[in-house]
Amino acid sequence: MADTKVDSSVEEKPADARAERQAAKLAKEIGAFARAHGGAEAQIAYIGERGSRIVLVGEDGGWGDLVARTDAVARAAVEKSGLTVHEDFDGDFAAKVTTGRYEWSRMAGIQLGGPSNT
Repeated sequence: MADTKVDSSVEEKPADARAERQAAKLAKEIGAFARAHGGAEAQIAYIGERGSRIVLVGEDGGWGDLVARTDAVARAAVEKSGLTVHEDFDGDFAAKVTTGRYEWSRMAGIQLGGPSNT
């Protein structure tokens, strides 16, 4: 029987290529958000097996988020987009977020018997 070796680098390349494509796609979405909101900043939060959440806060107070499959993909996407990354969603960064009546009614609805999140 012939001795065969599996080149592990061949198996890793598709995953690396997929991660690179996902990071590029996310960077494009991040860039579009930043342009629409006069610039933006980001914070990356690990959310477990589902990956990492990229929270975006625009200069106009608008906010949004994206989810990447891995923390590495999230960090690569934000790096490609050129945004400032905050380690924490601390008071100064959170103060930049503008929330409206809709967000307050949804948040209060859970606590006070108002509209639910469904």
